[in-house]
Amino acid sequence: MERHGSLFPFTVLCFGIAILYIPILVLIAYSFNASPLVNVWGGFSTAWYGTLWHNRQLLDAALLSLEVAVSASTGAVILGTLAAVALVRFTRFPGRLLLTGMVNAPLVMPEIITGITQLLLFVSMVQLISWPHRGFTTIVISHVTFCTAYVTITVQARLASADRALEEAAMDLGAGPARAFLEITLPIIAPAIVSSWLLCFTLSLDDLVISSFVSGPGASTLPMVIYSKVKLGVSPDINALASLIVCGVGALIITAGWLMRRAERRRALEIQLAGR
Repeated sequence: MERHGSLFPFTVLCFGIAILYIPILVLIAYSFNASPLVNVWGGFSTAWYGTLWHNRQLLDAALLSLEVAVSASTGAVILGTLAAVALVRFTRFPGRLLLTGMVNAPLVMPEIITGITQLLLFVSMVQLISWPHRGFTTIVISHVTFCTAYVTITVQARLASADRALEEAAMDLGAGPARAFLEITLPIIAPAIVSSWLLCFTLSLDDLVISSFVSGPGASTLPMVIYSKVKLGVSPDINALASLIVCGVGALIITAGWLMRRAERRRALEIQLAGR
């Protein structure tokens, strides 16, 4: 009975992993399909990767999406970290309740509502101050808006569990508040910041609804181009591009995880040596 009880969670885990990763493996496999038909295997071929290299529309859209994702993730991490510090370290200040609501609102707001409101805002701003025109800038601003919420929630949880006494001890030894935060608190919350950046990068790279509302002529992101092409049937060169993105993002996540794990081991070793 105990053996069956321990086997059930393992079976459920394997089933969940299979649902998540078997479609990705199938996608990568069919990117090497020689047949132009997606549902017909015509043999192994790398021809679609060569075709992708000459597809300027897909490559330009992919480059734009990467630039937007990097810019939006970096901006969201900066704003979200500052908001998390304000909410954790300052329990009472004017507008705290409003800031909390603004942070949590994008988490529950439907994307189509966010897209419509962002579009109306940018149209009004263009009429008033002639900026910003819809394109790269408006997409980045919109992505920062909803990504900041995820950063704030993640960093806030990590910062709330951090030991404030370490920072206070550093200030007792002569460090200023800024130096104590940078040298003590920032390394502690660094894993949460890195995780938030990767999450924002993924959300920004994947976004379709909001980008469709706030983009302008000549500023189509990769999800928008893929969505428009899928209506006419999936092209094998899209499979090739998706496979490259999956492998690139996977390598980035593995590298980040390895760096975070090494940093945690180093910090644990330093704490162990300091306790001797």
